[in-house]
Amino acid sequence: MFAQLHNRYEALLNENNFVTDLLATVEEKTGIQKKYIASGVLSLISLYLLFGYGASLLCNLIGFVYPAYLSIKAIESKKKDDDTQWLTYWVVYGFFSIAEAFSDIFLSWFPFYYAGKCLFLVWCMAPVTWNGSAILYSRVVRPVFLRHQATLDSVVNNLSDKAKNMADTVTKEGEMSVNQWRLSLSLDSATLTSQIHP
Repeated sequence: MFAQLHNRYEALLNENNFVTDLLATVEEKTGIQKKYIASGVLSLISLYLLFGYGASLLCNLIGFVYPAYLSIKAIESKKKDDDTQWLTYWVVYGFFSIAEAFSDIFLSWFPFYYAGKCLFLVWCMAPVTWNGSAILYSRVVRPVFLRHQATLDSVVNNLSDKAKNMADTVTKEGEMSVNQWRLSLSLDSATLTSQIHP
């Protein structure tokens, strides 16, 4: 298993993207192999997540920036598989964020919480067959959704109808207010004109 992870790590470092290009530039200027540079940076990030101030922000950036970048690339590509992969990630990320909102007050007091959260998010976005978001989606989210889909559809349709009715009401009231304001302006203008030119 360690050999597979090492091979995957080497393959990631040899891909052609912004990060590997940056690593290659640093390697060229320093003479240090990019795998050691990347390992050093990952070690510093890990230590910061374990002991640093503001580990929450760093963890949330890791869980958002890279997936957002790859999601945009997926949208722009013609393939459907990468769209599905990143939609799955964002669904799991959303469920995790909601669950965390209720438990974050307690969980953040646990030592190394943000390091664990970061590992969880990296597992969910990892380009491996045992990707966390694919596993959690297929084993947890999808069965719950399918079991309650009719109820959820009904709630969404009711909310959609109410929102549409509210928007129509606000639009009509806005139009009435504008018409009253115009009428008031024209009356004020007529009164002012009659006072100036008696």
